[in-house]
Amino acid sequence: MVADDEPLLRQSLANALKAVWPTLDIVAFARNGREAVESFEQHHPQICFLDVHMPGMSGIEAARHIGAGAHLVFVTAFDKYALPAFDAGAVDYLLKPVEKARLQATVTRLQARLTAQQAPLDLAALLANLQPKAGLRFIRASIGSTIKLIAVDEIDYLRADSKYTTVAWRDRSGKPCEALIRSSLRDLLAELDPQRFVQVHRAVIVQLCAISHLQRHDNETASIHLHQRSETLPVSRGFVAQFRQM
Repeated sequence: MVADDEPLLRQSLANALKAVWPTLDIVAFARNGREAVESFEQHHPQICFLDVHMPGMSGIEAARHIGAGAHLVFVTAFDKYALPAFDAGAVDYLLKPVEKARLQATVTRLQARLTAQQAPLDLAALLANLQPKAGLRFIRASIGSTIKLIAVDEIDYLRADSKYTTVAWRDRSGKPCEALIRSSLRDLLAELDPQRFVQVHRAVIVQLCAISHLQRHDNETASIHLHQRSETLPVSRGFVAQFRQM
């Protein structure tokens, strides 16, 4: 995500990023800090480039809302904000006008962080050693006038949908079911057992036991096929590496 109140500067940074990182997918633009927070909650980008000075909520304030949910890079014309930026958890700090060599150094640092964060998973070992986690056991969802308690063990996947998250599970007869909840994907991921649930896309978490097979695509993405479900789930470039051991 790129956030800047100046349209020309937003586009200029986007163009510069695409030049030094061609596979980067810019999922959202924001004109101020409030829009940046809303866009983050909707799109769950892995990286946020935030201008410090924006009307209303500043980039520093937006960063405090986003927290550790994304890698943060601040962009501003004033170097006096470097210390507050790093206090807010910034990976890097770019001065306007952004120079190509400096941006390349930032991209290299971000790529290293993403690689370390997404080391390939040994799925065979994970599936052979599934242990229930002391934590989230049920998800509560409103279905019409009833409240449904969905056992985490029965969930196939969770998918972010605007301000809601779709929970997809199968009941005891094996029938596919779905419900919408207000919890964010990021909050749910923090409570789910990482040996059983993995994020495969900025908007998708899947339970490993629900995966039938993975189909790779020419553009370095992939699709997940599920047991007893007709739909497929997207796997974005940044997460395909997790499945090298499959």
